[in-house]
Order: sequence, then C-alpha cells, then structure tokens
Amino acid sequence: MTAARGHRRGAERRPRFAITATAVFFALLYVPIGVVVLFSFNSQKSLTVFDHASLRWYGAFLHDDVLLDSLGMSLRVSLVAMAGSVLLGVALALGLVRARSRLGSFAGLVMLVPLITPEIVTGVAAMLLFKGLGITLSTTTVTLAEITFSISYVTVILRSRIAALNPEIEEAAMDLGATRRQAVRLVTLPALLPGVLASAVLVFALVFDDFVLAYFTTGVDPQPLSVRIYSAIRFGVQPTINAVGTLMLAGSVGLVALALAIPRLFGRRGGLDLLSGK
Repeated sequence: MTAARGHRRGAERRPRFAITATAVFFALLYVPIGVVVLFSFNSQKSLTVFDHASLRWYGAFLHDDVLLDSLGMSLRVSLVAMAGSVLLGVALALGLVRARSRLGSFAGLVMLVPLITPEIVTGVAAMLLFKGLGITLSTTTVTLAEITFSISYVTVILRSRIAALNPEIEEAAMDLGATRRQAVRLVTLPALLPGVLASAVLVFALVFDDFVLAYFTTGVDPQPLSVRIYSAIRFGVQPTINAVGTLMLAGSVGLVALALAIPRLFGRRGGLDLLSGK
C-alpha cells in the first residue's frame, strides 16, 4: 500500500513538472518576441521604458528609403524563388515518383540532404561556387541560391501527395484519348493544386525570412531586408527595427497559416497532414 501511494504521488508530481518546464520553455521562446512587438509601439526612442502606444516607428519605416528598398528586394527574391522552386519541385517530384529504378530512389535520398544540412554550410558552399565561377554576388545569386535550397521543400511535400494518387485515373484519361502530357496537365496537376499552393506559400515565407543563405550570397546594395536589419543592429538597435521585425513576424505567421488553411479551402485534409507528408 505504501509503495502504491508513493507511486501515485510521483505520478501526480510529473505533470506539474512537465507543465512548469513547458511554461519556462515557451516563456524563454516568446517573451523576447513579445518585448520586440511591445516596444515597436513605444512613442519614445527608449528600448527599456515604455511611455504610451504610438505608430511613430511604423511611420518612420514607411519613410526610410533604404529599408523600403531592402523590402522590395526581399519581395522580388521571394516571388521569383517561389515560382522557380515550385516549377522545378513539381517536375522533380513527378519524376521521382514515376521512376522505378535505383537511380530514382537515390535521387529521393539526395533531396533530403539540404533539409538536414546546416544552412551555414549551404550558404558558404554557394558563395564559394559563385566566387569560383567568377560571378559577382548580387540579387541574381541570392535568387539562385534560394531556389536551389527551396526545391527540396516542394519536392518532399508533393512527393507523398503524388504517390497517394491513384495511377488508374491517369490511365483512364489516356484510354479516353489523352496523351501522357495531357493526362498530367488535366488530371494530375489539378489534383495536386492544394499541395502546390501550400508549398508555394510556405517557400515564400521561408525565403522572405531567410538570413543565413542571403547573407553569404547577397551583394553590397541592395540587400535583403533580413541582412539589412542585421547590418543595422550592429550599430545599436533602433525602434524602427522593432517595427520592421513585428511586420515580418505578422507576415510570416499569416503566410504559414494560409499554407495550412489552403487544403481545407479545397475540401482536403488539414495542412498539418499535408506538410508532414501523411
């Protein structure tokens, strides 16, 4: 009886410890972000004393030509990288699923390497490649590096979706007179549309917020917004940076939420299942 009671007491203590540890973890993770958001609305320049709520620093951001140029570059790079990685990722995912050889299986394993490789290694490798080829770092090099890095995300997301499709649907379309290309264009791609849109939105959010890869492959000017923010805080954090960070956070959260909601808009399974490959 004594042993049973001791076991019960231990079981009752464990949830409390787990709850405390979870609360501490989320506090350490989100309190600093909350501070940034809070002081982005501070009417004063102070980063330690909050006076009263104001949109002063958001207005300062909208009148800062340097930051706006960086924002425009980040948007351009994200859009181009999204389009390029989706086109190549869809084609690669189709090829990997349709391939019935050892080469296809090996290529599928290779596609997972960028996902587990430290991004700083990828950034340094990309910079050395461009330098070795005599290519000057610029917006083009950032875009190429981001496309190369993002293809894996699109391929991994869509590969499981393509494998889940019934191949008899394409065969039925070809029996009715469609060619292989027409069957893919008219049958397979529409079925993959929710996954394609979700992966596109996810890639846009990842590229827009990316810092490491952009830092190693960007030129002098203009710079992506993430790199520009890093350059600015080296000389001291300005309240305008808090406003920019808050806007980037809101945009990223909105994009990821949209990526998770898109499958539901098409009457498919939840976005979490889509991104996890189930």
